[in-house]
Amino acid sequence: MRAAARWLLAALLVAAGVAHLTVLRRGFRIAVPDWATRLLRTDKDRIVVASGAVEIVLGTALVALPRERSRIGWAVAAFFVAVFPGNIHQWQTKRSAPGLDTDARRFGRLFLQPVLVAWALWSTRRA
Repeated sequence: MRAAARWLLAALLVAAGVAHLTVLRRGFRIAVPDWATRLLRTDKDRIVVASGAVEIVLGTALVALPRERSRIGWAVAAFFVAVFPGNIHQWQTKRSAPGLDTDARRFGRLFLQPVLVAWALWSTRRA
């Protein structure tokens, strides 16, 4: 069961990463808080591209590096924590993005993040 959950998480990460780099790139910029551009000294598009690349690498690593599974799980969980401020920003500013076009969906997305963190840790834990 953990293996299937890990593979599904990997597929979702890779798909989200590809979307960050292609069709949903513009929409994902909405979730990047202005303070993030100042902190990282770059623009929103580069942050979206970088996060997409990280998602692809992490998703690929989940299945390609079984000996590092636990560490990669912690890295995936940390990534989900790191992008959470963007979810909060999007909810607070009421800005729509693909799939998050209502206040209820944006609010509900906030509760998905802890589930993703738990999923990453649970699916990569050694049995």
